[in-house]
Amino acid sequence: MRTPAIARDRHPARAARPPTVTLLNKPHGVLCQFSGDGSRPTLADFIAERDVYPAGRLDADSEGLVVLTADGALQARIASPRAKLPKTYWVQVEGTPDAAAVAALAAGVDLADGRTRPARVRAMSEPAELWPRDPPIRLRRAIPTAWLEMVLTEGRNRQVRRMTAAVGLPTLRLIRHAVGPWTLDGLAPGRSRREAVDERVLSSAPAR
Repeated sequence: MRTPAIARDRHPARAARPPTVTLLNKPHGVLCQFSGDGSRPTLADFIAERDVYPAGRLDADSEGLVVLTADGALQARIASPRAKLPKTYWVQVEGTPDAAAVAALAAGVDLADGRTRPARVRAMSEPAELWPRDPPIRLRRAIPTAWLEMVLTEGRNRQVRRMTAAVGLPTLRLIRHAVGPWTLDGLAPGRSRREAVDERVLSSAPAR
């Protein structure tokens, strides 16, 4: 029974060290995992650390912010739908969203796995800091495209794509810009940075 107390006393600085996250701007086509069969790039091609794990997935055909951490409790906290941590997406859709479509997305959309939670949705201009996608999206001359910002507090499989399709606006390009307090700001595609976690973040969205 004494061993844990002795171990804690020997490493006071380690015990007080705050958890950290690694923020990656995942490029299109990259699998959100460290292993693969070699046919497609994975996180291992962009993250040198091997003791971190993604706190929530991002589809291979989606781009943007992936939050990784070696802290298991923090990983679960970020990924858990019970925490209701907001996630912000920039969505390029086919067609022109009208007020009714935006209102429908914000109120909640009926999907095969149930109605989505209310969300914050607004029309936006193409992001000024946007990078070219490789490969480029498909475009049809006769059909315009537009951008939406969607802030969700849940993370169902391919949720954004299914939501926009349900209101007649197929998603052409999907970029996750933010997860909670963390954003893509200053991160080029394929680049990453490590940040310490403010403890207040862990209690900002209490689980219910």
